[in-house]
Amino acid sequence: MSDDVMTVTESAPTRDVRTLAESVATLAEAGGTSVAAAESLTGGSISAALAAAPSASSWFRGAVTAYATEVKQQVLHVRPGPVISMACAEAMATGVARLMGADIAVAVTGVGGPDEQEGKPAGTVLVAVASASGVLGQRELRLQGEPAEIVDATTRSALELLEHQLQRSRAE
Repeated sequence: MSDDVMTVTESAPTRDVRTLAESVATLAEAGGTSVAAAESLTGGSISAALAAAPSASSWFRGAVTAYATEVKQQVLHVRPGPVISMACAEAMATGVARLMGADIAVAVTGVGGPDEQEGKPAGTVLVAVASASGVLGQRELRLQGEPAEIVDATTRSALELLEHQLQRSRAE
């Protein structure tokens, strides 16, 4: 399992969301791997990118956008406690993988801003990639910017981590 803490700024080199989603599509289709997503602060931007990627109907199982804590707990089986936590991101990823019958899933939770939540500053983001049986990778982000910029950077980072795990599983 990887554990990255990243600080993302505007000057950081990044690929665009479309390019990342296309790479995920290529890897998922080549590996016969089904993909799902669970989102909180990104509000569906990850699933929209995946759904727009080539041949999505053959590898993308679906997504859950869960803003409310109760939805995270009831639908994705997140345990009671802080939702701005790696434990929540991991539970969301494994929960949506099980729910959608996906081989691999990505999940994000965090604070988009502009205000803090659960004592965490805006820009605190947790990303996890998992299968139904366990966590494969995780990333903690400390982002700066307006809420829309944080959502965009989170979407890119989530797709990058998903891409990385798909590459890793293909190499094994």
